[in-house]
Amino acid sequence: MGHIVHKEFDQISEQQQFTTEDILWALGIWSVILTLSPVIIFYVLMVG
Repeated sequence: MGHIVHKEFDQISEQQQFTTEDILWALGIWSVILTLSPVIIFYVLMVG
């Protein structure tokens, strides 16, 4: 039992560490959101 619990803790600690891939994903998503938000706001204002 002890080995299984230890293995799960290792996986959790690995997930908590930010890799460059995670940071690039976050930057990519945020850049898309920030790029699209003015377009969406403009569209809502024009339609509404």
